[in-house]
Amino acid sequence: MPASSDAETCAVERDFYRRLLDLGGQSEIEPLLDQALALIAEVTQASTAYLELHDDELAPRFWRGHGCSADDVASIRESISGGIIARAIADGRTVETPSALGDPRFESMTSVQTHEIEAVLCAPVGVPPIGVIYLQGRTGGDSFTAVDRERLELFARQLAPIADRLVALGPGRERIDHTRAIRQRFRCDELVGRSEALARVLTEASHVAPLEISVLITGPTGTGKSVLARAIAANSKRAQQPFVAINCAAIPEALIESELFGAERGAHSTATHRMSGKIAAAAGGTLFLDEVAELSSGAQSKLLQLLQERQYYPLGASTPVAADVRIISATNEDLKARVTRRQFREDLYYRLHVLPIEMPGIAERRDDIPELVEHFCSAACQRHGLRLLRIARRTLQACRDAAWPGHLRELANAIEAGVVRAQIDDSETLLEHHVFPRASKTADDLMTLHEATRQFRRRYVRDALEQHDWNVTETARLLDLARGHLYSLIHDFGLRRDDER
Repeated sequence: MPASSDAETCAVERDFYRRLLDLGGQSEIEPLLDQALALIAEVTQASTAYLELHDDELAPRFWRGHGCSADDVASIRESISGGIIARAIADGRTVETPSALGDPRFESMTSVQTHEIEAVLCAPVGVPPIGVIYLQGRTGGDSFTAVDRERLELFARQLAPIADRLVALGPGRERIDHTRAIRQRFRCDELVGRSEALARVLTEASHVAPLEISVLITGPTGTGKSVLARAIAANSKRAQQPFVAINCAAIPEALIESELFGAERGAHSTATHRMSGKIAAAAGGTLFLDEVAELSSGAQSKLLQLLQERQYYPLGASTPVAADVRIISATNEDLKARVTRRQFREDLYYRLHVLPIEMPGIAERRDDIPELVEHFCSAACQRHGLRLLRIARRTLQACRDAAWPGHLRELANAIEAGVVRAQIDDSETLLEHHVFPRASKTADDLMTLHEATRQFRRRYVRDALEQHDWNVTETARLLDLARGHLYSLIHDFGLRRDDER
């Protein structure tokens, strides 16, 4: 019996956490509040639940009730909010009592006596509070338990950034989710956002995913090309088979062929035994070639043969190997221009370019930034085992207004660094200066956008090179740049190994 009880408890916990995460998918404030109240009332067995969110002046802006009539909600707002709810907001802590009628803190309150209030659990939403959740009465007449309190407080922490974002967006803007329809048939949870630009990409991806054709994903560095590649594979007929990714720019030119196609023993100096390549590892599944423009001419020829004949020769082999693998490739370069410069095979270009998908830059997804910030902040906190942070509205607006030349990758890195700074400050809120520590404070410090962007990119590239002891190949791989592109940046910025900070 205890084992069965433990299993049931674990199942309830898993369902609770899953439904908590599902709240983040809401794009409208009213349905969010309804869904949230129904969830917390169910898991705590509360007979009445009430939730309100405040504006910047702490006046209630949105409110909802569950398990009570409209008149009951009005009564709660008029009377109870002046006592127990006010205490939770003022103290910024959960208020709990098994019986308000017998609690010296509340027994003299008219509202408590009038409504004969028994068990109460009331928690602030956010730090500082942007609202409050009020639970009254428990099924069966019992008091709320320690588990109920723990769940309510976790619930309030999870709800705070979602509600804050939707409230900050303003009337009307939170109602449009251009991706909602496509997400019903194309699973892509890692691609966060609701913009028209993202909806276009997801629509194109949903059409190519079930087809056995090559896909070329283009777009600037840091826009999520590899994430889209995984989503296409996950929605394909090969979803249950291997997904193998290789960054062509990160492999030395002399080794790229054996890395991809494998090698017989003695085929080259490092082939001390028979080596299987990435194509063999991806058998039956999907091979993702990131930075495909960086393939050597020899590797390009072998890849063309693979696409044309569905077979290939490992290095040093005299017998071809059959291959059942789908190719998805990505590049941040203009492959057509490289064909013109005779740096990329034209016949291979057309084999890869069957159905191209262009990932939009962050400038085209400006309305997605608040949700992306929330996603990156939550992910960083969980990855490092840190407490979840509330995100200040000024921080969301500053991120939305900022230029992000490194696109999503730069935004994610900035938010992760901001999370660490907030923890160092012992702050429970991600503030603007945590994300933008070097932001100019006076008008005299301002420079042109072009110069500010150039200085940022120079520092960004220089710091990355120094962190990797000027290993250009490793730095290029980390920054998701082609080696040639990184060398051009080093030259353009006048960087040297002994560059002074």
